[in-house]
Amino acid sequence: MNAFLHHFAFEFRTGIRNKQLLLMNYLFPLGFYLMMGFIMPEINPPFREVLIPAMVVFSILAATLLGIPDPLVNARENGVFRSYKINGVPSISILVIPAITTMLHLLIVTLFITFSASWLFDAPLPENWLNFAIVFVATAFACAGISVLIGVISPSSRMTVLWSQIIFVPSMLLGGLMLPYSMLPAIAGKFAQLLPATQAMNALTGLAMGKVADFSPWGSVIILLASGILAFGLAVYLFSWDSRNTTRRGHPLLALLVLLPSIVGIFLLS
Repeated sequence: MNAFLHHFAFEFRTGIRNKQLLLMNYLFPLGFYLMMGFIMPEINPPFREVLIPAMVVFSILAATLLGIPDPLVNARENGVFRSYKINGVPSISILVIPAITTMLHLLIVTLFITFSASWLFDAPLPENWLNFAIVFVATAFACAGISVLIGVISPSSRMTVLWSQIIFVPSMLLGGLMLPYSMLPAIAGKFAQLLPATQAMNALTGLAMGKVADFSPWGSVIILLASGILAFGLAVYLFSWDSRNTTRRGHPLLALLVLLPSIVGIFLLS
């Protein structure tokens, strides 16, 4: 337990001291939030209604997808995991601790966005704070799990960028952050349900902000939690201590199983 706490404290401090992680955890999401808060309500006044959930989801996506995978790959490439293995550090700690520390950084960012948006931009606050917290945890958990999985299966830093952008860019376009889900064509809407951002925005809209969700909001929460559990489970199963070790317990394509809860949700949620 002491080793876990020391590792956790080290990772948490790294998230502030490391320039790249500081950028992804704080500077990038907060800078984007301020820019969108000052510009978008003037261009599109209804955006003010979804400013808080949209910017919270954006912050989660940025900190997890753009911040977690690369350090995992670099640590494996530089032999850090080998030293962990020699000293008896379990693989699950290597994967879980960065996710937990990132979620704590996200909690700080979310609190700042939530309470400053009402004052700076006259954005409506959540009507149900408990549900807001539940959806936040479910979304951060799912995105952190997917990000850890990307770090595990990626053979290089370049590939982490590719896999992360495959999720991040469509989330910005189709995830409900900038364009309402109801305005998407039917086919695009079904594809959008594969994205954690879509599920998060749907759940926040229906459960926290007091508005009508496009499909079952609690179903979205279940999908997020199931995706997170599946992603962490696959990450532990596919984890490799050393990039020079060419043998794996499973093929990296098994990571696509993380989409299973979302695919089931497309047929069941309405």
